[in-house]
Amino acid sequence: MTAVKPPSPMMQQYLAIKAQHTDKLVFYRMGDFYELFFDDAVTAAKLLDITLTTRGQHNGEPIKMAGVPYHSIEQHLAKLVKLGCSVAICEQVGEVGTSKIVERKVVRIVTAGTLTDSALLEDKETNRIAALFVGKKQSALAWAALESGEFKVKIISINQLADELARLQVAELLLDDTFRLPENAPKIPVSRLNAWQFAPDTAYKLLTDYFGSQDLRGFGLDLQEHSAAISAAGALLNYLKITQNQLPPHMDALMLETENQFIALDAATRRNLEITATLSGKKSPTLFSILDECVTHMGSRLLANWLHHPLRNRAHIQARLNAVNSLLQNDFSSISGSLKNIADIERIAARIALGTARPRDLSALRDSLFYLNQISLPNSSLLDTLAVCFPQTLAVAELLQAALLPEPSVWLKDGDVINHNYNKELDELRHLQTHGDDFLRDLETRERERTQLSTLKVEFNRVHGFYIELSKNQAEQAPSEYQRRQTLKNAERFITPELKAFEDKFLAAQDKALVLEKVLYEQLLGSLKAELPKIQQTAKAAATLDILCSFAHTAQTQRYTMPQFSDSAELAIVGGRHPVVEQQVTHFTPNDTQLNSAQRLCLLTGPNMGGKSTYMRQVALIALLAHTGCFVPAEQAVIGKIDQIFTRIGASDDLASNRSTFMVEMSETAYILHHATAQSLVLMDEVGRGTSTFDGLALARAIAEHLLKKNGALSLFATHYFELTRLPEFYPQAFNRHLSALEQGQDIVFLHNVLDGAAEKSYGIAVAKLAGLPPKALKSAQKHLRELENQSADRQLDLFAEPVVLADEMADDVSGSLIAEKLAQVNPDDLTARQALDLVYELKNLLAE
Repeated sequence: MTAVKPPSPMMQQYLAIKAQHTDKLVFYRMGDFYELFFDDAVTAAKLLDITLTTRGQHNGEPIKMAGVPYHSIEQHLAKLVKLGCSVAICEQVGEVGTSKIVERKVVRIVTAGTLTDSALLEDKETNRIAALFVGKKQSALAWAALESGEFKVKIISINQLADELARLQVAELLLDDTFRLPENAPKIPVSRLNAWQFAPDTAYKLLTDYFGSQDLRGFGLDLQEHSAAISAAGALLNYLKITQNQLPPHMDALMLETENQFIALDAATRRNLEITATLSGKKSPTLFSILDECVTHMGSRLLANWLHHPLRNRAHIQARLNAVNSLLQNDFSSISGSLKNIADIERIAARIALGTARPRDLSALRDSLFYLNQISLPNSSLLDTLAVCFPQTLAVAELLQAALLPEPSVWLKDGDVINHNYNKELDELRHLQTHGDDFLRDLETRERERTQLSTLKVEFNRVHGFYIELSKNQAEQAPSEYQRRQTLKNAERFITPELKAFEDKFLAAQDKALVLEKVLYEQLLGSLKAELPKIQQTAKAAATLDILCSFAHTAQTQRYTMPQFSDSAELAIVGGRHPVVEQQVTHFTPNDTQLNSAQRLCLLTGPNMGGKSTYMRQVALIALLAHTGCFVPAEQAVIGKIDQIFTRIGASDDLASNRSTFMVEMSETAYILHHATAQSLVLMDEVGRGTSTFDGLALARAIAEHLLKKNGALSLFATHYFELTRLPEFYPQAFNRHLSALEQGQDIVFLHNVLDGAAEKSYGIAVAKLAGLPPKALKSAQKHLRELENQSADRQLDLFAEPVVLADEMADDVSGSLIAEKLAQVNPDDLTARQALDLVYELKNLLAE
């Protein structure tokens, strides 16, 4: 039998590291490459489209191997993370070149929710990671964004999970390994933790140690009252510690979020209003894409956050509106012009905190802080607060100006990062390097004169160092102290004791300078970490200012007006427009909206494609924009107190969960009826259409009545059921409005005007013609429509059906047809006077029956 060779020391080291990270791809640093072995290599080769090779053997089998150059790792990491993989980065941390194997260890773990490198992140999206704890009495969700230092927690119920994940747009979710997600939860990467990692006592100690506090009451958290929140936050912080190989030092607070901070939007509403993604999942045209005039990436990210978190605090909203108004009255464009020069301070701060910031990050931070300190802002309470933030980082900018060269190298290992006159020892070492040319020129001149060899040159290259070069012909005349270093085709290269001594001194100075620059750079990062709270505050202030300028730009160019607020239950909009749709069409028709305590439910009728859905969405979007502190697309808008916005617009089969269109519709409707209050805004579009006419009508009426009697919400209720337009006869708080259309022969023109009263007729076949239905099919439809209209017993009950024919009217129709039949059999010219008189009596008797 052939003896199986034991694994090499290097392979033993790899296997030990891999054993600690079995669920991740291990990128194992070997020189200028990151290598992957065994199954990791197979997976990476397939996902990254790189070459799979073999080298050596392990347990008698060839070792599968794949690798990527160290300088291109970022693009590969980005691809793997998008595909749902987690990666452990194993670096060489020991000294290279010794006889022993180089020491290596995992320095960070890259997962979907823990990315901080700008190359791996979307510029305009916040990358969040969340942890869910589900207890017997209480459940909580904690989330963090490493790129900004955000760290928050909220007590939730499990049926709120899908809405919360949609609101936060979480990139990775941490769960207990026994918990199963609800079927309606969004599809996001999940990482499983052991149950003990959620233990409240352990979490409490970790959090208090991290914040350096005796307890967590300063953050609004009590161990007895908020144990679930503490468990979730502790598990999340511990996971960040493991993946980053350290506790992130820039999360300076844990915020407990409550329900009444923001207007509630469930997952369906966020989807239907197309806030940051269209219904088909595209990034534009959306509310965010239309409003995003921000000139910085951190401004765009904060804008998306504002749109998903409309405020309820009127004072904060009004502060934003007043700031936008002040910017409009002054030169906000010059402020935006200054902000264009600002780097992504938020993400640079995160990389400083984690020790991964590169020299160009710090130079960009330096320049950005100087630009911010030059900005002059007009007066408003919010703008005054922002203006105070910028001078606080002037000292940081000056430190960076003193420490860094104006244009430092991209990589620290290349040197030329630390500024001149920053460190005396470094200046001396650099002087030796920069003035080496003088020594070499002097040496060359002296040697030429001494040897009288005209081809003599003193040169340097990175491979062979310093040397004296002579042509082939003159090489034989070289002095005896010249030691041959290299032979070329047409020349010989030599070294002398004097040149060798200089070379040793020069190279030593170069190495020492690089080592010293690294030490000084690490010290600089340490100094910056102490200033992180100020840097993060400045980043937030710059992003906020960017949004306010963006709002001002939109208000000026799109004719937006400042909304007004009232304490009553009302929504009064004059000349309202849909902010997204008006950008996609040549002419948009503005419309008014009036909802209040006396008129709570608007029954909206009109043809398909007439604009009902657009009208309803624009009302919700105007309310949402007003609560983000943005001017609104309307001539005038008065917004009452709103706690939640609900929409039930459109639906599709959820095949994965085995739910039909109608089931999805009813689930969303049930959620609204259970949660809407008198301060909620509810949009319902054609509820009940997914089932039979009678079922749908009965459900639609019951739902409308429930909204009126139980919820009392301000509601827009679009329908095609004619019977519902009679609701105002029974409920004074209901009223009818319709989308107008003009019929020209068999064609239709949509006028998009919202008028009082119910629509008079349907235009279904005209709309079908617009959709391109074949003429024969249209003719057939018209024929069937006439037949249906002539049938009384089986008449379809919809909005535009004719009134039901009564029994005595049916009798008249029958007798009338008999009279007509009798008359058809008679020739008047053949009748005598007596026969004509008898016929009149007979017809009269038929009519009397």
